[in-house]
Amino acid sequence: MTHLRDKTVLGAACLAGVVLGVLTIRPAARAQAATREFTIDADHFAFSPARIEVNKDDVVKITFTAKDIAHSFTIDNYRIAKRAAAGQTVTFEFRADQPGTHRIYCNLTIDDRCKRMEGTLVVR
Repeated sequence: MTHLRDKTVLGAACLAGVVLGVLTIRPAARAQAATREFTIDADHFAFSPARIEVNKDDVVKITFTAKDIAHSFTIDNYRIAKRAAAGQTVTFEFRADQPGTHRIYCNLTIDDRCKRMEGTLVVR
């Protein structure tokens, strides 16, 4: 009987050690990512604001409005291409998980000036 009790105690101690080991080797929790909200207008072939800055892993919420004619908000590195008709607002979110400077542009061809419509997303 003592032998069985010793095995049970040893098994419980091993289980406790495994549980404690998992808890102690777990990586420290990362600082909670923030949600960053931006209102961006597209008007007269320009984005306003033309530059947005966020921290890596922030959730970025964009409220994009095409004021005068249809425009798009496009960031190739994030596979984002959101189109808004004249006077329309589009809201979307993405996680800024790619550090660096990313080009924002209008991918529409309504007018040749659309090609020169650019902005910048900076992820630190």
